[in-house]
Amino acid sequence: MCEFDLITRYFQRPTPQTLLGPGDDCALMRVAPGMELAASSDLLVSGIHFLPDTNPRDLGWKTLAVNLSDLAAMGARARWVLLALSLPTADEIWLTAFSAGFFACAQPFQVELVGGDVTKMAAGGALTLCVTALGEVPAGEALRRDAARAGDDLWLSGYPGLAALGLKHLQGEVVLPEPLRRLCVQRLQAPTPRLALGAMLRPLAHAAIDISDGLVADVGHIARGSGLMAEILLHQLPRLPEGVERAPALEALLAGGDDYELAFTAAPEQRPALARVAAELDLPLWRIGRMAATSSEPRVQILDPEGKIVPWTIEGYDHFREAST
Repeated sequence: MCEFDLITRYFQRPTPQTLLGPGDDCALMRVAPGMELAASSDLLVSGIHFLPDTNPRDLGWKTLAVNLSDLAAMGARARWVLLALSLPTADEIWLTAFSAGFFACAQPFQVELVGGDVTKMAAGGALTLCVTALGEVPAGEALRRDAARAGDDLWLSGYPGLAALGLKHLQGEVVLPEPLRRLCVQRLQAPTPRLALGAMLRPLAHAAIDISDGLVADVGHIARGSGLMAEILLHQLPRLPEGVERAPALEALLAGGDDYELAFTAAPEQRPALARVAAELDLPLWRIGRMAATSSEPRVQILDPEGKIVPWTIEGYDHFREAST
């Protein structure tokens, strides 16, 4: 099977919302009037972003989901994606499962695969998956990391930390009881991009980010981008799951990645509206802290119920810091 047969068989699907889909040197898309183009690209590398024995259908879903999450954090509507693969072989069983998972994620969000590339990886290389996601957001309404304001509430969606616990379990660092094990592994392997939440936040929130490298690390990007102090209130975080010791559970919540929930800031007067959003989406939204002006370096502080700083030195994932230690 040549590379063009591979693309046609496993990745070419109808693209009715696209002027020109796969098959030419470029795809052609038209952005709707009054909209801005939002674009993001992410690599997933075997042994770094996923375990080598990950089920290929789950991997197909996650490959797309983590990229759509970036669009969700900007409040954008996902429209198109490009997919590039570096594969060891043209394994038909693997490709069938992977493409099924990829399109299972694409279908509910009405995302069209409009192009990409496939190549055979070099000897000794790692399976590598790259998606470029493209979406639309009304002009001037994108949620940005640098737009938080002093006095904003700091919010968090869903149940971050479960995916990191799932990874810890698979790597033998913790032992999770059922049904917690099943839930955590499912959150790791098949995250839900919060596109509906992102769109509903556009008129309510000032800044947002998705949680991919850890809550403290990613909230730190908002703090630094906005020149503010982010204060996380320990007692207002989501309840830690039962059946696992507090230390690894808290580490997973504050420093674990792979959750792809959204952290965002909004003025206190938006609390009633955000409660309605949570009810409409049937998704917990936690008010976990606040953004404050600072005369020192913008950063994240964790505070106990008495307002005292809780020492915390565990940082989120960083590819090059991890590689050098």
